[in-house]
Amino acid sequence: MKYLKFLLLCIPFSIAGYYLKWNSTLTFFLVCFSIVPLAGFLGSATEEIAVYTGPKLGGFLNATFGNATELIISFFAIRAGLYEVVKASLVGSILGNILLVLGCSIFAGGLKHKELKYDSQLGSFTATMLLFAVIGLSIPAVFTYHVSEKLVSSDYENLSIITSVIMLIIYILGMIYSFKTQNDLYGVEHAEDIDSKWSLKLSIVILAACTVLIAYESELLVDTIKPMTSSAGISQMFVGIILIPIVGNAAEHSTAVIMALKNKMDIAIEIAVGSSLQIALFVIPISVLISLFFTPMSIVLKPVELFLLFSSVLIANQIVKSGRSNWMEGLKLISIYIIAAAGFFIIG
Repeated sequence: MKYLKFLLLCIPFSIAGYYLKWNSTLTFFLVCFSIVPLAGFLGSATEEIAVYTGPKLGGFLNATFGNATELIISFFAIRAGLYEVVKASLVGSILGNILLVLGCSIFAGGLKHKELKYDSQLGSFTATMLLFAVIGLSIPAVFTYHVSEKLVSSDYENLSIITSVIMLIIYILGMIYSFKTQNDLYGVEHAEDIDSKWSLKLSIVILAACTVLIAYESELLVDTIKPMTSSAGISQMFVGIILIPIVGNAAEHSTAVIMALKNKMDIAIEIAVGSSLQIALFVIPISVLISLFFTPMSIVLKPVELFLLFSSVLIANQIVKSGRSNWMEGLKLISIYIIAAAGFFIIG
């Protein structure tokens, strides 16, 4: 966090660039760099509040605000009608957490500690739930592609709504179950890993301020996507599935790597896999329901997105259940992510 705070200087420049009509690509990246520290402080404020509220309420706060940045960006993108960008960014968040975050954590931790050992059962519930979530996300697409000529748009929108409601129910029930069995399932780190640096009042003020600023910068981000992609020749698919997820999860990514360097892979795995689960079971369904206030958005994903999701989640399950890993496995995950990013950049 002490390094991220310097990126706060990008906030006034991003606002100036937007209203003074600077180069669209420059403005886009200034906005991106502005969101990174805000997301980091938002996460830190949530963790600080969790120290005062206790593990159960703290777990709920982490589960709710853990991916607030992605949800806020999705809201403004939905309002602007950029549905493909919304779906791509949420899929990209899952892929980024599993392949990039988990990969970098294992790679960095493996280089320092040779072999990483962790509790294979601690994250198995989260990994299994993530597999269920991906299957649930895939069902509307499978039915739509199977009978695409017979379906009208309202049909697969209704199927998307039903799927979203069921997944939200599973998410809520999963939180209730986890609070009774594993207090740290949804992001409450062990007590020795959290030092209270802020008062409760200051933490709440920072949480509120960061939420407002992220909302404002997210609106600027959405407004600059089309001009930037047109001038730079980059597809909106690449922006959604690669760039936006990295921006929203940058601070969380660094935390996972730091935990791995401390040989605390249980926490690193929960950050990576647990965050992906929150996106799949909470943020995506909520985004579909939010779209009902504008133009309904389906949950139908592209075949390439489904393939990458399934492959990544299966890999995550294997890694979590093995109970040990090394830097080579981390490098493999990073390589897959780079290949996928190159594909979306060149062909996307």
